[in-house]
Amino acid sequence: MQFGGREAKRSAPRTVDAGMRLLRAAIAAAVVLAVLAAPAAAKTVRFDGQRVQVPRGWPVYRLAEHPRICVRLDRRAVYLGRPGAAQRCPSHAIGRTRAILVEPGKPRGAAGAVASEIGPPVPSASVGSEVFTGLGFDACAAPSKRAMESWRTSPYRAVGVYIGGSNRACSQPNLTASWVAEQVASGWHLIPTYVGLQAPTSACSSCAKLSASKATRQGAEAANDAVADAQAIGMGRGSPIYFDMEAYTRTTNATRATLTFLAAWTNRLHALGYRSGVYSSSGSGIADLAREYGSGYAEPDQIWFANWNNRRNALDSYLSAEMWPSHQRIHQYRGGHNETYGLVTINIDNDYVDGATVGSVAPPQLVVRHVRPLAASVKAWVRCGPGATEGCPGHMVVRNAGLGVGSRAFELQAGRSHTFRLALNSRGRHLLGKRGSLRAKLLVAIPGARKTLAVRFSLAR
Repeated sequence: MQFGGREAKRSAPRTVDAGMRLLRAAIAAAVVLAVLAAPAAAKTVRFDGQRVQVPRGWPVYRLAEHPRICVRLDRRAVYLGRPGAAQRCPSHAIGRTRAILVEPGKPRGAAGAVASEIGPPVPSASVGSEVFTGLGFDACAAPSKRAMESWRTSPYRAVGVYIGGSNRACSQPNLTASWVAEQVASGWHLIPTYVGLQAPTSACSSCAKLSASKATRQGAEAANDAVADAQAIGMGRGSPIYFDMEAYTRTTNATRATLTFLAAWTNRLHALGYRSGVYSSSGSGIADLAREYGSGYAEPDQIWFANWNNRRNALDSYLSAEMWPSHQRIHQYRGGHNETYGLVTINIDNDYVDGATVGSVAPPQLVVRHVRPLAASVKAWVRCGPGATEGCPGHMVVRNAGLGVGSRAFELQAGRSHTFRLALNSRGRHLLGKRGSLRAKLLVAIPGARKTLAVRFSLAR
């Protein structure tokens, strides 16, 4: 989404239902204080057997009667019930959490604010970081399973999902660990996005802003929170997380504070085992990051730039060819509009993706373990992956200084393993006898995959 600039900034902070996670106690407490301080400004509504005090001037929406209403956390509004799976949300929405959401069967927090809960993470070895090149879209709220199935007829195979942050504006009833696992298994590539504190001069007047004096701490805290949100929906170590930094006015102080914040974000994500990404407008955040490229600054691993020029490529005037050159870019090339596939309409932004996503990671087709040299031979446990439909005809070679000193062929069926023994040839035995020990490389290869491991032979064994 874009606020007042030429380039569009990605749509609103999208919340993970983990995001609604406590509808931020501080904000809820502020509402309570306001209500207590001025009782005349409060009113009582009844819901789910409870009496809830809410600000008098705020609209009240009963979600059972309006299942498709967009639950906007950035608005002064009261929502009673569970957010619907097929909300009609704009692609653009951002701002600090203000709404009160009261869900049935859950204990009430301050002022009736209740966190939407997310299911426990579903561990899956098939979900991980994967480079994707192709078209994608992002929407304020993660689409329902039915919508994602319908959109398999679209030209898109990547989707941006808002996993958390203090400035995300849409609730996320669909974004759970099981949803992530199902969409990845269906061939979708996910772009996890976190909408935290914004630049001091952000064009978003309703957003919570970062502080220049606390930028390092706040950047690290954002990374901690984003990783917790990612882990809650099954996105583990190695996954990319993109910070959504909306467009801002570039001043010396604002640029310095924002870059400090983003450096801390990147450093902390790396320490936690995640890849760092930054989404911003070409003319503000991206321009500032580009000026630091190659200077020793803690650069993000991935760049996502908003420039609504309708060009489906990863090129931008602020980014020279040597900057983030190796499948490290995403271009948001068009802002919010409706598109319909399979009779399902979603308001989206368009993206050209050539970078890291969370996708389906196939199990390794070749696994080599338990390598044990035994005098003039070596044993190794080899496994052929289940995806190798034609099995694994393979070869094992031992090399010393580039010369072959032993080899053998083998064959395994898909999904099977075996411990093979390879003996040194006459050259290998001669070198071992002459030196008493021999450092070599063991190469194990099958069609499309190979492993190389260091091995040391010794007559003393």
